[in-house]
Amino acid sequence: MTKNPTIKNIPSYKNMTDSNVNFDLLKKMCGVFAPSGNEAPMKEFILNYVKENQENWKIQPQIIEGEDFQDCVMLVFGNPRTAAFAHLDSIGFMARYDNHLVRVGSPKYEDGYKLVGKDSQGEIEGTLKVKYGKEEDDKKKKKNKKSKKKKRGARQHRKPLGEVKLQLEFDRTVDRGTEFVFKQDFRETDEYVQSCYLDDRLGCWNLLKTAETLEDGILVFSCYEEIGGGTMPFLLKWIWENYRIKQCLISDITWITEGVKHGEGVAISMRDRNIPRRSFLNKIIDLVKESGVKYQLEVENDGGSDAKEIQSSAYPMDWCFIGAAEAGVHSPNEKVHKDDIQAMTDVYAYLMKNL
Repeated sequence: MTKNPTIKNIPSYKNMTDSNVNFDLLKKMCGVFAPSGNEAPMKEFILNYVKENQENWKIQPQIIEGEDFQDCVMLVFGNPRTAAFAHLDSIGFMARYDNHLVRVGSPKYEDGYKLVGKDSQGEIEGTLKVKYGKEEDDKKKKKNKKSKKKKRGARQHRKPLGEVKLQLEFDRTVDRGTEFVFKQDFRETDEYVQSCYLDDRLGCWNLLKTAETLEDGILVFSCYEEIGGGTMPFLLKWIWENYRIKQCLISDITWITEGVKHGEGVAISMRDRNIPRRSFLNKIIDLVKESGVKYQLEVENDGGSDAKEIQSSAYPMDWCFIGAAEAGVHSPNEKVHKDDIQAMTDVYAYLMKNL
C-alpha cells in the first residue's frame, strides 16, 4: 500500500506517551449511573463537559442532540471525513419481583457484589446473592461423572447447577423496574486503572480527549450498545445524509486474551463476530505503523460492538474497532494498563487527522 506522503518525522511511541495522564475525569464518568435504556444522565454529563471545556479545544464543534436523537450526542468538527463512535451505556441489573434481579446486558455475577440504585423510597445499596436451581442438564451431568472417575475415593464437592436466580439482599422490597449498577471502587496504580464500567466510559473519555485537538471529524456517543444496539441506524442515516462519511472508528474496550496482553499497546481488531473490509483494515494498520504508536492485533470469533450495525446498514461505511484491552470484563473490577490507554488516545488523534 502506498504510504501517506504527508507523514514526516513521526515521533516514537515512547516520546508520545505521557505517563502522568490525569484520570479524574475518567473516575467521574465511571461513577455516572447510566445502564442501557437510562443513558440520559451520561448524556447530560457529556453535554455539560463539552460546554464547560470546548473553549480550550482547537475547534469548537457543532453539538447535535435533541428529541430526534433520543439520548445520543454528536459533535461535528470542521469538514469531517471520519466518524468515531463510543457508547454511553453500561451493563447492570433491574429489579423484577420480590427483589429478584434480571440482567441488563451481560454483567458478571458473584455473591457479594455491591449494587447501588434508587427507587421511590430513596437510595439503595444492596448485595447481590446468586442462587442456583437443582436441575442439571445432561452435559453437566456427564462432566461431573468424568470428574468422579478421575478422582475415585475422593469426596466430591458438588455445586448446584441449572437455573441461576439473582437476588438483591436489602432490608426492604424495592420498586419493580428499579435499575442497579455496580458500586464504584475506582483504583489507580502506577501502571493500571481499575473500576466498574471502564467499558465503555473509557471509550467516551477517549473521544473527549480526541476532541481537544480535533479539526475535522465527527464524535458520536451512542446508546443501547450493551443490549444489542438500536440507536445506530438513525445516527448513521443522519451522518450519511449530511456528510457522506465512509470511514468509522469504534472507540470501545476489548478483552485481555491469550493473544492480547496488558501493556502491549492499543488493540486493532481484525475481526470479532463481524469482519471489517480488509482494504480499510490494511489502511488503518499501515497508518498506525507509520505513527509509531504501540499496537497489537486482535483476532476473535466472538464479541461485538456498534460496528455490527454499521456493517449491516444500507450505507457504504467502513469500520474498524480500535481500543484498549481490559481484564475483568463486565465486572466491578475491570482493569486496563495505562500505556494502552495512552496508545489509544494517540492512535485516535493520529487517525482522525490522517485518514
